[in-house]
Amino acid sequence: MKILVINSGSSSIKFQLWNMDNHTVLCTGLIERIGLDDGIFNYRPDEGETTRDVLPIPNHTTGIKLLLDRITDKNSGVIPSIEEISAVGHRIVHGGDKITKSELMTPEIIQIVKEASSLAPLHNPPNLAGIEAIEQLLPGIPNVGVFDTAFHSTMPPEAYIYPLDYKYYTEHGIRRFGFHGTSHNYVALQGAKMLGIAPDKFNCVTCHMGNGVSLTAVKNGKSVDTTLGFGTMCGVMMGTRAGDLDPAIILHLQDVLGMSTKEVNNLIYKESGLKGISGLSNDARDVDEAAQKGNERAILALKLFAHGARKYIAALASDLGGRLDAIIFTAGIGENSINLRKMCCQGLEVLGAYLDTEKNTVRGKQAVISTTDSPVKILVVPTNEELMIAMDTERIVKAL
Repeated sequence: MKILVINSGSSSIKFQLWNMDNHTVLCTGLIERIGLDDGIFNYRPDEGETTRDVLPIPNHTTGIKLLLDRITDKNSGVIPSIEEISAVGHRIVHGGDKITKSELMTPEIIQIVKEASSLAPLHNPPNLAGIEAIEQLLPGIPNVGVFDTAFHSTMPPEAYIYPLDYKYYTEHGIRRFGFHGTSHNYVALQGAKMLGIAPDKFNCVTCHMGNGVSLTAVKNGKSVDTTLGFGTMCGVMMGTRAGDLDPAIILHLQDVLGMSTKEVNNLIYKESGLKGISGLSNDARDVDEAAQKGNERAILALKLFAHGARKYIAALASDLGGRLDAIIFTAGIGENSINLRKMCCQGLEVLGAYLDTEKNTVRGKQAVISTTDSPVKILVVPTNEELMIAMDTERIVKAL
């Protein structure tokens, strides 16, 4: 079975074509600058070189038509006919509180995604644009939505309800949703496999650390708490986002410093985190390099990041019923930053997690980086959200 995976953004489309018989990627691509005359179509077959074409890409349908033509092209394509594609899996950011698992995109499910667009106005509409384009270009082919929020639908009420007046939950749907669910699900499954533990018996804290950061408590294979909430701000500081803030700061910025809502939003989402503290960059690699050279603000930025991560790892571990099997690092920082992983693990010995500094020198590869006798294992597991989307899509299509 061959499955096309699409991540449709407001002005871009990422795609991969998967052969599910052996879980291999046949091709990858990125379509950029949709809506402009100088759109960019990047494409790489599995056994070929990357090509880059600049051409007008007025809308998502045009972009997807380009990718369908390319993957079946007699010279650079990877399949002889579009009919070899059995289904299309779509990354969808928000399913609200009605979507609890990956779903076949029926008119009813599409309507729910539209209703949830108020919760993810920058993401859900372009996610839907990708589905609409496939429906137009490949009528009749199954479309499956894999939702960032769905994995966290198993959280208990004490984890997802905010202590506001209860009517704001019942009447307005204000609650913790959580994000990066596809990544957390994938690395938890892989971690259980690495340690030879059945997924439904596996307890871990998964640490998705990229430009966006979220940590999740996974108990018996299910999410029971997570750091991101109603939106994508809270928890550990991120590349440009502040993470946890006392709400009184927001009021102070507006009422005393006279900042507008738009200015505050720009500050806490785009000018804070690693970028704001270091004054250098939102990229952890740049900050780490500066810290190694003695830059005090870069050192402070890393310390803040690690402090927040340690605090939440320990807090989330307390939700696992007294047994923590593993702490898992993933995504750009989690998979590649040797120094930040080390800093995040300092003090976690209280949980029974002991880092082996020599094993920790790994980058971008699956590995156990704790000491041999560490009761709690520390793992690096490269995330693969696209494969998770393809696997869920295959499962749903086979059940039709």
